[in-house]
Amino acid sequence: MKRLSKKEEIIMEWFWQNGAMTVGELRERMPDPKPHVNTISTQVRLLESNGFLGHEKEGMGYRYRAIIGRDEYSNNSIGRIVSHCFENSYIDAVSALVKDDKITVDELKALIERIEKE
Repeated sequence: MKRLSKKEEIIMEWFWQNGAMTVGELRERMPDPKPHVNTISTQVRLLESNGFLGHEKEGMGYRYRAIIGRDEYSNNSIGRIVSHCFENSYIDAVSALVKDDKITVDELKALIERIEKE
């Protein structure tokens, strides 16, 4: 799965939060100053060609929807980081989080307990 640029992530976040939309509806939700409709349309079409969005015909235009969920994208991103930075070792990745005080040993124990219950 392709990694999203910051602008693409922002657009995908709009779709993840609001569901299916036309380019016009997406533009309405964007803060001022709003990008030109052609700019948004181009970005949406690129997201579609990369497999993140799909569309259905609606009147003279299209209604786009996310076909990759936020969780699926996040999990794939985590996997890419672990693969690239930790040689596919999730244990080394978690160990680095503990060493850098990003997660405490107590939080890690609580996580293990939660996983075991599930």
